[in-house]
Amino acid sequence: MNPVARISLIAGYSVLALAALGRSSFQISTKLSEAPVPYLVSGLSALLYVAIAVALWRRWAGVALVGTAIELAGVLTVGTLGYIESSWWPDETVWTGYGSAYGWFPVILPAVALWLLLRERACRSARASAATAPEGA
Repeated sequence: MNPVARISLIAGYSVLALAALGRSSFQISTKLSEAPVPYLVSGLSALLYVAIAVALWRRWAGVALVGTAIELAGVLTVGTLGYIESSWWPDETVWTGYGSAYGWFPVILPAVALWLLLRERACRSARASAATAPEGA
């Protein structure tokens, strides 16, 4: 992966991790009984953002790929459920409204990350196939 793209993803996930961690820590510690599911979802999203940032930093492409897939599924699920039945989400999470409170960054970032990670995987696979192909084939 392009180093600028990798560092940009790490920075993006680090910022989201800090934002989600701050928000969820406050919500969980002060008013968990009011909306436990949304607040716990925000806490889990913060941990997922940290895991993805670390995986990208350490070049653990498989972990980053799985993490971003889980994140995108979570954003799409929570965002859709929030529009179907808003009473299920009595307060906002990082993923509510597909991340609209965060400028839709929570839905854009995993889509871009997945695209870059899958493209990198395809390039690695093509290079490996070319390296093992017999000469003249």
